Amino acid sequence: MGDSTLTAGPDLIGPLPFTRCPTDHGVMVSSIVVQYTDLLRTSDYDLWSRLRELLKGQGLDPYRTVVVDLLQGGPDHEDGQVIAEDGRVYRFTLFYDQAAEHGARSAYLHRWTDITDSWRIGSLATRTADALAWTSSPTESS
Repeated sequence: MGDSTLTAGPDLIGPLPFTRCPTDHGVMVSSIVVQYTDLLRTSDYDLWSRLRELLKGQGLDPYRTVVVDLLQGGPDHEDGQVIAEDGRVYRFTLFYDQAAEHGARSAYLHRWTDITDSWRIGSLATRTADALAWTSSPTESS
């Protein structure tokens, strides 16, 4: 698909490749999945810290959750998709004031939807399938 200048909110700036790449254990997965999952688990930026809190509120362990996508959907929100530790797939919208310096600190989830039974027909089907394979690989959590 090539490169894109997609950004995940004001906290992450720069081009993010949409290429599929092999992980250390041979599973092909989008570099977006790897990057965003790493940011969810390790970043101190407001957006990722707040998303960790919100995922906990939904009963998910953010350190065992995989981010399939987090895409700017408008001036006040981002659309996301994650895979929980148990393999369930969720879609959501994350609303916050993107113009405010610390607007992400008050972000909230909207339209939290379990799409486990329908993700295969969505626009992120290939990336979700790859991410699911990655989550089930023995060394993903290391």
